[in-house]
Amino acid sequence: MKVILASTSPYRAALLEKLRLPFIQVDPDYIEERLPAEAPAELCRRLAEGKARSVSRPATVAPWLVIASDQVASLPGGKVLGKPSGFDAAVSQLQRCSGRWVAFETALCLVTSGGECRIDADVFEVRFRELDEHTIRRYLELDAPFDCAGSIRAESLGIALIAESRGRDFNTLLGLPLMLLTDMLAGLGIDVINEIK
Repeated sequence: MKVILASTSPYRAALLEKLRLPFIQVDPDYIEERLPAEAPAELCRRLAEGKARSVSRPATVAPWLVIASDQVASLPGGKVLGKPSGFDAAVSQLQRCSGRWVAFETALCLVTSGGECRIDADVFEVRFRELDEHTIRRYLELDAPFDCAGSIRAESLGIALIAESRGRDFNTLLGLPLMLLTDMLAGLGIDVINEIK
């Protein structure tokens, strides 16, 4: 079975490589916009499905499986923190996160060449340290997390902004919940360990 990761993200690719399943990356042709009053859980699931379906292949080719993921960061009360539009927006986001818990919900969508579609999500929460403006600006200069939800690159220097965390799988925070993905693959009859050649 051909596995397609519906993402050009090097971070998601590095995470998927941990499962040792050969895959290719395809850039999803899907506009990532939030609908009015859309809750974080609904948003990440809809975007993950949209990405997966945008790269689905005709059933006439060899069997394939598309894996797509989308992450939404939110403050208590459901205030969504998207990818910052630039430095100043990232400063503002991190100021709002300072000393607070932030939920990172990451949805997975798997679409098969047989037409099956499965969607699920995992949540990982982090409490940010109390951050002064100098620390925020210095972090952004060093790590440039402007393509990251919540303005933090947790797999890099962003980990220094986190005081504590809670959740099933740290990979969820990084953008691809591997424990959930393993469960979903098993539901499709794919045993990750026994698929390794």
